[in-house]
Amino acid sequence: MPKPIYIEAKRIITPNESLDNSCVLVNENGIIDYVGRKEEVPNNQFEKLIVPDLWLSPGLIDLHNHGGNGISLGEGDDPAEDLRAHSKWLIETGVTGFLASISAPTKQITAEIIKKLIPVFEEPAQGARPLGLHLEGMFISHEKIGAFVPEWLRLPDLEEARECINYAKGWIKQVTMAPELPNAMEVAREFKNAGATIAMGHSNCEYELAKKALSGDFTHVTHMFNALSGFNHRAPGAVGAILTSEKVTAELIADGVHIHPAAMKLLLKCLGKDRIVLITDAIKGAGLPDGIYEEFGLRICVKNGKATDEGGGLAGSVAMLNKCVKNMHELTGASVQDAICMATQNPAKVIGYDNKIGSISAGKAADLILFDESFNVRLTMVGGEILFNNLE
Repeated sequence: MPKPIYIEAKRIITPNESLDNSCVLVNENGIIDYVGRKEEVPNNQFEKLIVPDLWLSPGLIDLHNHGGNGISLGEGDDPAEDLRAHSKWLIETGVTGFLASISAPTKQITAEIIKKLIPVFEEPAQGARPLGLHLEGMFISHEKIGAFVPEWLRLPDLEEARECINYAKGWIKQVTMAPELPNAMEVAREFKNAGATIAMGHSNCEYELAKKALSGDFTHVTHMFNALSGFNHRAPGAVGAILTSEKVTAELIADGVHIHPAAMKLLLKCLGKDRIVLITDAIKGAGLPDGIYEEFGLRICVKNGKATDEGGGLAGSVAMLNKCVKNMHELTGASVQDAICMATQNPAKVIGYDNKIGSISAGKAADLILFDESFNVRLTMVGGEILFNNLE
């Protein structure tokens, strides 16, 4: 059980403002008790952590993560142990919560992976919190397949959806689908009724259909701009429907590779700071040196921060979420606070966890990070327990 702790930093990022001359109190249950002025701290005994040169923010939340540090989620012989190991590594990058993004060649193998992963979601976190599953790479368009295996693609199927839902026991939090596929709307409704967020992704649909989907059960977008029908002034496509939507949230891979800074700025102008969700879409080679990495039978080349398949197309990313936050700030002019919220509070809202995590507020879990001016993570805390410490 964590010890009560008093944290004082150069600046503290809360939902509505960045605080100076302030502190955070975390109780023995790993819950934030107080956020505010140092002078008004309750007279309690706390272990003190005073870091006048660092910023304190909520822990980062990655809704789209396929792996990293040599692990590809769902691919290995022991998916559960891979997930545990991955969560322990992620805390070094400031991630305190994430969705395990998985895909598989058949519905039978998908079901087996889900069944093996569920126990990890139900046990106490050993690192970053595995917050649930993100299903991607099954019900998507051949025209916008990205780096997925063509033979794995299949049409949306209610029976498969119900089997996944049954085995997942409520842990499917996001499903990526192309709304133009047969039965997509019915399957989307089935997953949504089971508590999942439905994301438009890997889709070649036209503007009108995209608009209809985004006005219905599709409320989120997988890696905006990438693997989506693009914008043309006479055929606005999925991108046009998203940019002109009023409520939809959208993922953004702000790694400096997937999206031009001008497109990042455009998304920020159209959707605003509260509807952008920074993600990594990280793969096995994230966190490793340049080289060739085998993943699901594909040879992925990682070089100079870029992951490509044998045809030269982008194949996920090797991004770290703290660096995506840095890029969002530096390449678009978004404030540090806004960029942090895009990787904390916003993703928590998308999957319905914002009442528990995602911001520094009294009553929420003490999932916190300390970082320096270069956005390097110096300390990560999950549930009030320090799991990564690089303060020396």
